[in-house]
Amino acid sequence: MSIAMDGLLIIDKPIGPTSHDVVYKTKRLLKTKVGHTGTLDPLASGVLPLLVGRATRLARFFQGESKEYVAEIELGTITDTCDREGRIVSQGPVPELSVIELAGILSSFQGEIRQRPPIYSAIKVQGKKLYELARRQVEVTAPERTVQVHALELLEWDGRKIRLRVECSAGTYIRSLARDIGQKIGCGGYLTALDRTRSGAFRRSDAVPLSELPDTWQDHLIPMERLLPELARLDLDESTAVRVRHGNPITPAAAIAGPYCRLFEAGQLVAIGRLAGNVVQPDIVLEPLA
Repeated sequence: MSIAMDGLLIIDKPIGPTSHDVVYKTKRLLKTKVGHTGTLDPLASGVLPLLVGRATRLARFFQGESKEYVAEIELGTITDTCDREGRIVSQGPVPELSVIELAGILSSFQGEIRQRPPIYSAIKVQGKKLYELARRQVEVTAPERTVQVHALELLEWDGRKIRLRVECSAGTYIRSLARDIGQKIGCGGYLTALDRTRSGAFRRSDAVPLSELPDTWQDHLIPMERLLPELARLDLDESTAVRVRHGNPITPAAAIAGPYCRLFEAGQLVAIGRLAGNVVQPDIVLEPLA
């Protein structure tokens, strides 16, 4: 009996491999399309959701989800990459701070903030990735962006090292947060460790260690039909499903909360529909006609 390989795997990525490395290894194992929903630096560990097979077409519904991290920051040192893998640019003393004083500084980084990505990042400027320009020693300023830091909880503070729990929007650079906190304190800082404990609705407790994937992936693959439960579900009869597979709009019998919904036939996810007035337009057809 063939095994359907359309769904999502939640990987617990170790320190070392890139997100691309994890995707490549999984693709070779499953022999089908695989894509991630948001990168993790080699320095970082933790939750890395992978979409598998036809579910890769659902990537845009996962890429904007919030994240949760545990981050460790060392003060008194600045590196060119804003993490421990970079070249040390400067070092200096760390001012004495009480927990209350530090908490006050951290509170200024909660909510909506402006953030400049690290020079060594994949953000593009004039069609070139910033890290490519930095390696060629081309001077360029990374464009600022607005991000949301929903929570910033101080877990540990020993006078030089800070350990934080961070909940933030997609696109937030924790390396930049480490740099900016150090700058605000007045001594500089860089990221020494990063662990992603949540990506969207997926937590570490849901994840399979990368080393165990070859033997256990079948037990951990979440079928397409269980994904995106926040989208309304519309069950179709056979003739209506044929229309959807042809890409034709349909008129639902009852009002549906939008803007998107899941279209099923006989328990199988056929398509993602987009509401357009009183009709549902197939937006992503997952089960095309043979």
